Amino acid sequence: MNYLKINQTKNKSYRKMKKIFSLLIITLVILSCGEGNKQSVDSVIDSGNLDKIKQKKKEIEQEQLAIISKLQLLNDKIAELDTVQKISLITTFKAKEELFTHYLELQGNVTTKQNLIIFPEFSGILSQVFVKEGQRVVKGQQLAKIDDGGLAQQLAQLQIQTDLAKTTFERQERLWNQKIGSEIQYLQAKSSYEAQTKAVKQLQSQLEKTIVRAPFSGTIDDVITDQGTVVAQGQTQLMRIVNLNNMYIETAVPENYITSVTKGKDVSVEFPVLGGKTIKTKIRQAGSFINEANRTYKIEVPVPNKDKSIKPNLTAKLKINDYTSEKAFLIPQSVVSENAQGQQYIYIVKDINGNNVGTTQRVIIETGKAQGDLIEVLSGISVGMDIIEKGARSVKEAQTVEIINK
Repeated sequence: MNYLKINQTKNKSYRKMKKIFSLLIITLVILSCGEGNKQSVDSVIDSGNLDKIKQKKKEIEQEQLAIISKLQLLNDKIAELDTVQKISLITTFKAKEELFTHYLELQGNVTTKQNLIIFPEFSGILSQVFVKEGQRVVKGQQLAKIDDGGLAQQLAQLQIQTDLAKTTFERQERLWNQKIGSEIQYLQAKSSYEAQTKAVKQLQSQLEKTIVRAPFSGTIDDVITDQGTVVAQGQTQLMRIVNLNNMYIETAVPENYITSVTKGKDVSVEFPVLGGKTIKTKIRQAGSFINEANRTYKIEVPVPNKDKSIKPNLTAKLKINDYTSEKAFLIPQSVVSENAQGQQYIYIVKDINGNNVGTTQRVIIETGKAQGDLIEVLSGISVGMDIIEKGARSVKEAQTVEIINK
């Protein structure tokens, strides 16, 4: 560091002396020209002759160009004879192989396949509601009861007729087995009994529809229709039931990732509104159909939800591991430049001496995927190369530089 300070001090002193010397020459020249031409310029102006004034102005401009040219020659000679070496200061880092994990970042909404609004299968008065909002229910549990409009009484009467038909059929069957009576009497009794049995089952099925049951285990999220309301079959919304156990995220992925974002890939899911809560999961399903409108396909990612904090329609950020390399060269994107032919390049330092002074060299590289501020280099560099970091955009080919890494 002492060498660096001395070198920087010399450079500053030299530049300051050079500027002072140049300004002194300019001042002397201008003064000498001014003294010699002051009277003549005044005389020309006092004459009021436009042609003479223009001519004088042209002469002075030519003298000015000559002075500038001479100053440039002096500066060039000073630069040639200068013995103080001006060295650019840069920092470097060593090229090394390391693990590179690339993530595709997407956004999606949480949903569940068990999020259902229940509609009645029977029209009538909602006579009873057995549950309230927030209540846990199991599959098949009674949620509500619709007035059957007298179906229960009809079923009771029909059951009595069915029992009579059954008794008649059983007696007729015993007689027929004993070869007593006609076959037509036996068949009529059998037919009557079977018809009554089917009628009972049909009425029982209709009566079962007056009871509203849970289609799956979950939580009653909202009771929409109050007890005592007249409801219509398939039209009136009764209540919403949600199961928060089977949550998932469905999102669209660009088609160019179809070979890298597949079933079983690791996914990190972050929920910003939950304080950045993050969970680890995998892709459960990857679609095989490409949407023609936006050239994407859909994936499904399951979301464990043991604490029930994740709700349907919650926004989530997905990071999908689509590429991994165990021996990758990673460099900051800020050190990569591009030439007129579209080739990417970086600068390295070679022939470094004991004072950390070396020579720059431009290296053409091929880059791959980027993650944050880093980008993978696929070809062009090797282990141990000294790559210029700070100063990479200001140096040139074959320039002498000094490395000042701390």
